[in-house]
Formats: sequence, C-alpha cells, structure tokens
Amino acid sequence: MKLSVPLPSMNIVAEFFVVAFKVLWAFVLSAVKWMVRPQEKSVAGQICLITGAGSGLGRLFALEFARRRALLVLWDINSQGNEETAEMVRKIYREIEASHAQKGAEDALEEVPRRKLQVSSYTCDVGKRENVYAAAELVRREVGEIDVLINNAGVVSGHHLLECPDDLIERTMMVNCHAHFWTTKAFLPKMLEMNHGHIVTVASSLGLFSTAGIEDYCASKFGAVGFHESLSHELKAAEKDGIKMTLVCPYLVDTGMFRGCRIRKEIEPFLPPLKPEYCVKQAIKAILTDQPMICTPRLMYMVTFMKSILPFEAVVCMYRFLGADKCMYPFIAQRKQAMNNNEAKNGI
Repeated sequence: MKLSVPLPSMNIVAEFFVVAFKVLWAFVLSAVKWMVRPQEKSVAGQICLITGAGSGLGRLFALEFARRRALLVLWDINSQGNEETAEMVRKIYREIEASHAQKGAEDALEEVPRRKLQVSSYTCDVGKRENVYAAAELVRREVGEIDVLINNAGVVSGHHLLECPDDLIERTMMVNCHAHFWTTKAFLPKMLEMNHGHIVTVASSLGLFSTAGIEDYCASKFGAVGFHESLSHELKAAEKDGIKMTLVCPYLVDTGMFRGCRIRKEIEPFLPPLKPEYCVKQAIKAILTDQPMICTPRLMYMVTFMKSILPFEAVVCMYRFLGADKCMYPFIAQRKQAMNNNEAKNGI
C-alpha cells in the first residue's frame, strides 16, 4: 500500500528548508559585515532628536551628528546643560560653514537643500508623558518631523532594593523605560506613513544580564531592551523596512553615572570602564550602517551568550570570579555617603 504525504506537510517541510537556508545565509552576511564594513549612510539635513542631551553620552551623540550636518533637536530636564550642548553644536556648525566658505565650495552643502544647519533645545522631563507629548507637538510645529530618534536619557537611584524609596524606583522606570514608549508613540506615526526613520535605544549591558544592588536600574534597562526588540518585530511584521532600529548596549561607561563601581582588581585592566567618546563613536558607526544591535566591547556578546546557556549556579560562579556579583556595592556606598553628607550639611 502506497503512503502519500499530505500536501500541507510537504509545504511545511519545504518551508523549513527555506528557513534553514535563510538562517545560514544570515550568518554568512553577518560574517561579511564583520570583515567588510558597510558604507555609512548620510544624515545630512535630517532632523535628529536626542533625549538626555545635556550631558554624558547624549551630548557626545549631539556633537557627532552635528559633525555629519544633521539638524539637532535636544531634549533634557537640565536646561543649562542642554543649552551648553546646543552652543557646542552651533560652534561645530559655524566651523563647517566657515570651512566651506574658505574653500569656495558652495556645492558642498547640496546635501542639505533649503535647510540651514540649526539646533533647537527644549526643556523636557521624558519621565512625564504629558511633557513628552507637549514637547513633541512643539518640535513638529517649530522644526518639523523627526528622522532619527535617539532615546538616550537615563537615571540611576543607587540604592539597594529595601533602602530605595518607592518614588525613586518609579522615577527610574519612567525615565529609563516608559519614556521610550512616549517618545516613540509621538514620532512613529509619521515614520510609518513615510516608511522612513531610525529609532535608537541606548540601553546597557545591564539590560542583557544583571548584577546585585541596582534592581530598579536593571529592570528598567531589561524593559527598554524588550520594548526595542518587540517594536523591531512589529515593524518587520508590518513590512516597514524603511524604518531602522538600533539597540546600543555598552558596558560600564566612564561618565560618572556609576562612579565607584569596581570589578576584581586583577580583571580590571582587561575590562576597564569605556571612554564615552569611544562608546559613542562605535554606536554612531552602528547607527549609520543600520546595524540592529551594538555591544561594546565585543566581549559583551560572549557574556550574554554564556548567561543564556549556562545554569544559574554556573553564572553565579563566573560572576564571583570576575568580581561582578557585588561590583555596584562600592558605588552604592559612595552614593549613600554623599546623601548623608548633604543631609548633615543641610541640617536634615
């Protein structure tokens, strides 16, 4: 008696082999990109909005995009710091224009037709959705629709869970995670309409694996990573391939945010805190080549992979060997001491 395979089963078998081929092909393409760097796209004349632009990585992102002649929109809760960044951007714009004027190369600015290089700064608390939506509407009226959205703003409370006030936990979640929802909801509709745009999530390696003592920060960054990945899948499902997504997950960055954080002293020379300039330059390369994800240093890819496959007790052993299990404790102790000093100084 001859057995016949139902047609649906044949279809799924054929599809399985097609998917297997596509997976292997994705590995090949990734390997090629590691060896041959893709050409960077131009952002000249595009409107780039950066949250948390008043200091740290946000300021450095603004300066890098300014050098590439993007039009900048800067958001920060710190008006003074934000305006300082805006003045730095204006200086870069003046240098660019002076350079072209000296060379007599008027055609060199053809990439930014009918748009003068400009920067606009707005005071905005991204942890409050009303502030975000109001500032977004103002940006649309005064500047235009956003081409590149960089969700960079972040805070850290610096307390052990049971010592952390509830309002600080909520604040961390609002700024580091919820704000990504509000900014994206504000600017994504036009991107979908035009099938054009780029959304960047500046998360952290602590959004891929965690450590002790900063539960609120880790939870907020895990949430930001989850939001980013889900939105990426949604855009793919909607076949909106003109909208790019880049997830930025750096190791400890030497911006002062986690001052005092220490891993095992014998390991520190091999895993020193990242220089902010290096971190941003690597992120910029990833953004301008439409790279979906960038971890710095590259060792973080291996750590993430090992955390995914190893038993939990094995991960604990590895953390203890590296001194990563309590690496935040010195930082938390410093924050606590600083707060106590401030309270004593103010007579509280």
